[in-house]
Amino acid sequence: MTTWTPDDMPRLDGRTAIVTGANSGIGLPTALELARHGARVIVAARSDAKGAEAVAAIRRAVPDARAEHARLDLADLASVRAFAEGVDEVDLLVNNAGVGMKPRSLTKDGFELQFGTNHLGHFALTGLLLPKLLARPGARVVTVSSDAHTRGRLDFDDLALERGYGRMSAYGRSKLANLLFTLELQRRAERAQADLRSVATHPGATATNIVKVGPLKPLLGLFLLSPETGALPSLYAATSPDIRGGEFVGPKLRLITPSADARSEELAARLWDVSTELTGVRFERIAVR
Repeated sequence: MTTWTPDDMPRLDGRTAIVTGANSGIGLPTALELARHGARVIVAARSDAKGAEAVAAIRRAVPDARAEHARLDLADLASVRAFAEGVDEVDLLVNNAGVGMKPRSLTKDGFELQFGTNHLGHFALTGLLLPKLLARPGARVVTVSSDAHTRGRLDFDDLALERGYGRMSAYGRSKLANLLFTLELQRRAERAQADLRSVATHPGATATNIVKVGPLKPLLGLFLLSPETGALPSLYAATSPDIRGGEFVGPKLRLITPSADARSEELAARLWDVSTELTGVRFERIAVR
């Protein structure tokens, strides 16, 4: 597995991929390589200007790329719905965008920002796109998590973190939710006999906008992975014929065993129900446990 490179990706002609947060970080090289291998790529970005810049960068590298951008703000469920309604077809959804280590604040819908953006926004997006994903053979959903999930805890009585907030613990909680969602989506797809693979990834410590370390950044940058390297787990999970639903792919493309909490079916089912209630999005085709 460790010898795999983007050169080993199959051709993706006729396939449509959506990459959230594809204007920067690991999202941009993810979108670029998908486009390089023939996929039509939708760059989902909160800023129209940054989305257009990303598409221009992709086309400079791949002149015949089929790349376009569309506005998506995962911290606003109305934006998520509008984006999903504008999608005609999708074979591959890469839930890549994320915020981290932020002071406590709320999304437009009143959710704690990191949980609301990283988990609830992607939960809603995936559910709204599910009918279009299931209409395509071999559909995949790749969700970027982190080894930080091991430091996350879910308190369903305080999802807004009103009684205590730590930037790193809140980030870890959102990444735990990403993993719980990934594994539960796979379980439900299997029970419904749906042609869908749900896979999680951990890019490793990567030089992205989430990593903001002030004056130490140049020094720590020596130890951080490049965005291109950080994108490899997502690209492998998105395209390799060897990947199986429910796997968690990490740096050097090694499979990671999620924490006990992340593997808890009881916790996953409760989070799914709460997320459905908070977002109003139901995964009708695979809704029954």
